[in-house]
Amino acid sequence: MAAAAASGCGASGGGATGPDAPTRSASSTPSFVDAAAWHKWGLTPLPAAPEPPADKPIKLSPTGPVPVFAHIPTSQKVVFISIDDGLEKDPRFIQMMQDLKVPITMFLMDDAIKSDYTYFKPLQAMGDHIQNHTLHHPKMTKLPLARQKEEVCGDQKVLTKEYGTAPLLFRPPYGAYNKDTETAVGECGPRAIVWWRESMRIRTLQYQVPDKKLRPGDIILAHFRGPAELKGATMTEMFGNLLKCIQEQGFAVARLEDYIQAPAGR
Repeated sequence: MAAAAASGCGASGGGATGPDAPTRSASSTPSFVDAAAWHKWGLTPLPAAPEPPADKPIKLSPTGPVPVFAHIPTSQKVVFISIDDGLEKDPRFIQMMQDLKVPITMFLMDDAIKSDYTYFKPLQAMGDHIQNHTLHHPKMTKLPLARQKEEVCGDQKVLTKEYGTAPLLFRPPYGAYNKDTETAVGECGPRAIVWWRESMRIRTLQYQVPDKKLRPGDIILAHFRGPAELKGATMTEMFGNLLKCIQEQGFAVARLEDYIQAPAGR
């Protein structure tokens, strides 16, 4: 599976924006939007995220085959931000997230985070979930089942130890997976494989559809990256550009895990 090369923020959409936009009401997202904090970063507040549905669109089972999904079935005008790897550990990004309180999901890879596990704990403390992205970021389809299990189970063990919660979701590096990956994930603890519909570059979104539009329930991929990988741009600049792309199309950002029903006991 590979994303198409279409890029750009896409067509403008409706939705309330600006300092007088309504505040988020979702139970696990902040109920207060600080417009001044957004303006500090050169941004306009996003529309408020609606209350997540009581009947979760994605329901995960404790056993059996793991599902694969790239979006959440919903009519709500929300998208979900996921950030991968963990290579860049910019303290200003932590401050930005504390100011803006935009929910994200982190798919962390041990090779990238082991130099500073604590960096991600303030994000976790804000309610952002930490999910599995392998130990070493290999292309899983090139590995036999036993090696795939080492990658998934190894990262599951590290993340559970460091952050106190076993990851529920798995994202394969490069988006590459096969039946062995699904088996490895199912045996190592996560209960779903998560792909994406759009990916963030430095200033623009890359789409898999030619009309370059976000759709309700889309999952967006970004990475923890810094100036070395972003041609001089910072993590906060890249993330600000992502929020502008979302704002231009009138979408709110919701928390991915609020739309997923975990198996009992998770």
